[in-house]
Amino acid sequence: MDRRLFSKRAVLAAGARAGAGAGLWVLAAQARALDLSQADASAGLKAALERGAAAAVGLLGRTDGFLGNPKVRIPLPGALESAAKLLRTLGQGQRVDELVTAMNRAAESAVPEAKPLLSNAVRSMSVGDAKRILAGGDTSVTDFFAEKTRSPLSTRFLPIVTKATERVALAEKYNAVASKGAGLGLVKKEDANVQQYVTGKALDGLYLMIGEEEQKIRRDPVGTGSAILKKVFGALS
Repeated sequence: MDRRLFSKRAVLAAGARAGAGAGLWVLAAQARALDLSQADASAGLKAALERGAAAAVGLLGRTDGFLGNPKVRIPLPGALESAAKLLRTLGQGQRVDELVTAMNRAAESAVPEAKPLLSNAVRSMSVGDAKRILAGGDTSVTDFFAEKTRSPLSTRFLPIVTKATERVALAEKYNAVASKGAGLGLVKKEDANVQQYVTGKALDGLYLMIGEEEQKIRRDPVGTGSAILKKVFGALS
């Protein structure tokens, strides 16, 4: 038999305490207060996560998904950003622009590889995972995906990023200089290799967009066209 975990009065009190920044746990409380089963709540959460992940991959894994989006556009590594100003004054601006474009195109090429791993993470979500997401704050979804997929996605992304950037001469020259700088403590370790830097930034951008898509679903579950999302997240709208 399904257990009801919250009363309507408790939900209203929780909403008042959380205010405009209410997290997913408030939505779960609302769902259960309206006599939705735990199975429905779980299905709604999984549907929201998988839909958000798929939407993020679709937005980023296309031409200008990174390069044309200021929220996730990958800039030059910090150590190279300063040098780029000098290079531009020396008439090397085209080489700098070529590297920036290659970095972002590399991320756009790599992101589609994330879709199956993200879907698997949602489908294999444990009760403990669900509780952490529901009880967490605004970054709980991002934290979930990062914990479950960042390491394997890094492994998948790196060869794709490497292939897309190795044709740019400036990338190779930067790596040679930056690796020495890192050994002397002059360059941050994460900035010492263009390919590893881009891989990390691509994942950061992916998780950021997943979080934004999840927020959209919570704000307008009816607009998603999903019956289970309407039932769980749209019940009190």
